[in-house]
Amino acid sequence: SSPVSPSHRLISSSALSGAVCIPVFLPLTVLFLICVSQSAEASVLQWPPCLPSADQLWDPLAPTLLLAWIVLHALLYLLPLGKVLNVYKMSTWFWSVTAVLLSVLLALGAPLGYLCELLVPLAVSAVAVSFLSSIYLYVRSFWAPSDALALGGDTGNPLYDFFIGRELNPRIGNFDLKYFCELRPGLIGWVVINLGMLMKEAELRGSPSLSMILVNCFQLLYVADALWNEEAVLTTMDIVHDGFGFMLVFGDLAWVPFTYSLQASFLVAHPQSLSSLTAAAIVALNDTGYYIFRKSNSQKNQFRRDPTHPSVSGLETIATATGKRLLVSGWWGLVRHPNYLGDLLMALAWSLPCGFSHLLPYFYVVYFTVLLVHREARDERQCRAKYGLAWDAYCRRVPYRIFPYIY
Repeated sequence: SSPVSPSHRLISSSALSGAVCIPVFLPLTVLFLICVSQSAEASVLQWPPCLPSADQLWDPLAPTLLLAWIVLHALLYLLPLGKVLNVYKMSTWFWSVTAVLLSVLLALGAPLGYLCELLVPLAVSAVAVSFLSSIYLYVRSFWAPSDALALGGDTGNPLYDFFIGRELNPRIGNFDLKYFCELRPGLIGWVVINLGMLMKEAELRGSPSLSMILVNCFQLLYVADALWNEEAVLTTMDIVHDGFGFMLVFGDLAWVPFTYSLQASFLVAHPQSLSSLTAAAIVALNDTGYYIFRKSNSQKNQFRRDPTHPSVSGLETIATATGKRLLVSGWWGLVRHPNYLGDLLMALAWSLPCGFSHLLPYFYVVYFTVLLVHREARDERQCRAKYGLAWDAYCRRVPYRIFPYIY
């Protein structure tokens, strides 16, 4: 028989180049950004670039804390609590357990501000865990049945398959590895890092600044929303389509907690003062973004669950050949991705408390804009292939992709 699986697909040279380069350059980017955020200049353009010294890369406490954190959440995930939806365990309750544990640690005087000094070795440890986990996932995928492999993750090219992930939803018993990583150690770790930066600023200056409080509150709201509405993640591309390889493992465990917390890290070394009026304007921007993000996602999720529900039954739709219908009114009649619009408004609000003297705090806005525009283009291709003429009709009715009258 042929050694080449019929599921093997040709991949473009650009996709292969990305699969080779990203595992090298993104971990270096994480370390570079952390070092820049903690440097006096905080300049992403300085040359030579700000890089950590060899002794900054390692602290035995860092891998110990990281592994203990992951094990804690794994144990909470394994507890026989929470409902099961489509074989995925919903465990929103565990967020409160984590909050209680953090409160106890703070009450006992745990030096949470020391996370500021541990950021680089913690990031190095997270990168190491990401690589080791990805190797394990790649090797174990060869014992998975063919119907458990991700579409596009079994190309036969080991570098690309390692990066993109061969197996769609690898599990150890009932423990879903991808779903666990998607919403737990990294996402909540982001909040804990932010809190550590707030505590460090309080140590240095007697109390946290208004800028630091805003950044912590805005991002805590975002994470709490994701955990409270965790059922929605079951319909995302990450869960439904993408394999679980280095791309998602590194993103969940290293990229999210250590780059999304850059604003808080920056504010420790570069305090910013805000007037009450400026703070109020930033709060209004974040609240507007959150309102658009939550309302549009809730409308979409409700329509998917029950199109006859009173909150969505009156919305105008377009029939498709698949039997599904496309919303062309409500939030989804404003732009094709109103949730992305809300996301980007919030991203800007997270950066504005850091002022305008440095580019670094706006890294997240730039990165997230590029990510969402790329994701929108991918969604566009897939929806056009899936819905055909109905998607063309939808695009004529809703011409703007993310920003009304702009894009």
